[in-house]
Amino acid sequence: MAQAQEKLLLRALKGQRTERTPIWLMRQAGRYLPEYHLTRDAAGGMLGLCNSPEHAVEVTLQPIRRFGLDGVILFADLPQLAAALGQTLEYVDGEGPTLSPPIRSPQDIALHLSLSNLHEALAPIYETVRRLVVALPAEVTLIGYAGAPWTVATYMVEGRGGGATDHAIIRQWALSDPEGFQPLIDMLTSAAIEFLDRQIQAGAEAVQLFESWAGILPEPFFQRWCVEPVAEIIKALKAKHPDVPVIAFPRAAGLLYESYAAQVGADCVGLDNTVPLAWAAAKIQGELGRCIQGNLDPQLLVAGGAALTAEVERILRAANSGPFIFNLGHGIPKTTPPEHVAALVAQVQAWRA
Repeated sequence: MAQAQEKLLLRALKGQRTERTPIWLMRQAGRYLPEYHLTRDAAGGMLGLCNSPEHAVEVTLQPIRRFGLDGVILFADLPQLAAALGQTLEYVDGEGPTLSPPIRSPQDIALHLSLSNLHEALAPIYETVRRLVVALPAEVTLIGYAGAPWTVATYMVEGRGGGATDHAIIRQWALSDPEGFQPLIDMLTSAAIEFLDRQIQAGAEAVQLFESWAGILPEPFFQRWCVEPVAEIIKALKAKHPDVPVIAFPRAAGLLYESYAAQVGADCVGLDNTVPLAWAAAKIQGELGRCIQGNLDPQLLVAGGAALTAEVERILRAANSGPFIFNLGHGIPKTTPPEHVAALVAQVQAWRA
């Protein structure tokens, strides 16, 4: 009897040019879906939703039922890792997640944070992964994730919503006292390794590291706070799980994308919507031999119609020379009409070179 072929998305992640382009979307389980709001209300709000495996599985499955995507990403929230280290996580209407007390000195790290309760606090997430392994259609790839250390630190230091647009508080600390800031990055690096390792043990078939705030650091500090910790995480995961692909997404890294892709050791690099695809195809797919993922502007998904169709066609043609996964350059906006997502998925899955 012939052996079953590996899942489409996994084959792309492992460097194969697939017969059609796989697609999944960041924040595909979320506020643009009416059924998501019903589930969130039933769970008692965002915190209840994230900590209830039953409800988290349900919202993860909702876009699969509607759209037939090739992958799902675990439904959890990035600041849950910070809460597992000792901060209090709350959700305030209009402000998003808040973490208290904010961590703003080496003394705060020592006083408020510890790895000792990590897995107990994150146990609902591991249970969600285990349930998804059973519930997902056989052809769909399950992606685990964590925020990269620098990005999780922005939440922990700024205290709410990832901080103000200029992230002045964390940048002042990191740039003026890098040795005092280093222990926070070290702790988050260790926590991310353990968190992702447990997700893989529970059944995640690939993982993504979100570096949402890669674009706010000058080059030497980008190297220290974004490149080196992610490289350490991926090295540790590959030592334990060499066959599990890792996606790294350094949003807004700009000209630093190339050195990031070359150094961190990820199997696939997520591209934000500002990255020129011809460049990414030549440098990351071609010279580095890596899969690329991206990079439709989320606002085009909101707009729909001819503009969306034309841009999807352009992206598919531009990235078709090597392993590629269709995604957005950031998450789905809450104002996105679900019928636009359906049209996008249909177009990508029907497209052939």
